[in-house]
Amino acid sequence: MSKLPTAHKFVDLSDYGRPAAKIIAHFLKTTRYTPIHVTLAFTVSGLVAVWAIIMGHAFTAALFLILKSILDAADGELARIKKTPSHTGRYLDSVADICLNAVIFLAIWYSSSATIWLTILAFMGVQLQGTLYNYYYVILRNRFGGDTTSRVFENKTPLAFDGEKQKNVDILYKLYSLLYAPFDKTIYFLDSRAAYGKLFPNWLMTAVSTFGLGFQLLVIAVLLVVGLQELIIPFFVAYTGMIVIFIAIRKGIYT
Repeated sequence: MSKLPTAHKFVDLSDYGRPAAKIIAHFLKTTRYTPIHVTLAFTVSGLVAVWAIIMGHAFTAALFLILKSILDAADGELARIKKTPSHTGRYLDSVADICLNAVIFLAIWYSSSATIWLTILAFMGVQLQGTLYNYYYVILRNRFGGDTTSRVFENKTPLAFDGEKQKNVDILYKLYSLLYAPFDKTIYFLDSRAAYGKLFPNWLMTAVSTFGLGFQLLVIAVLLVVGLQELIIPFFVAYTGMIVIFIAIRKGIYT
């Protein structure tokens, strides 16, 4: 199922793993493996990348970061192919992402000269970047009747779909809210009227897609391979400033 109609599709620079993700999903379509199995697989891939960063194996770390990004897309593709939407899977995916982001940046800090405070700023910046991208993207998908597991505002526990337990949804929603609420509230404070303005143009969404987790992991992977690990944390701290620019463009032209 396409998330957006053709006229409003944009070049998503964070979604480069989608073709491979679709192949994986089609391969798993008739197997017993579920989207949650794929989510667990990308978690393992991310942890292998963390180990490789700490051990100084840049190429291996880059490989598993890219694999993590591909598998991160594959779980959603498998859910759509099997027609098994799941709030459990949606929240587990997000919780796994933020936890992996934290340990990835800790691994980079451990194996570089960056200070812990700059590392924390970089991690917070990455989360705010991703939140803005997801915020704008979910607004678009909701306007065109996109997938029902994504909501612009995560302000109450959703009802479980058939095949999943409400208890699991409740637990994961609370964990999701605890981890993401500060970032969601910050972005909403900065651009609370985004859902009521004009449609975002494709070029703006493409630019904002550089805030997507897939693109962030790609940047980390490339900098690791070319021997510029020391630039990773300063880069993400500096690039967070683009949040203000993208929001200013959205408010100034597309209100």
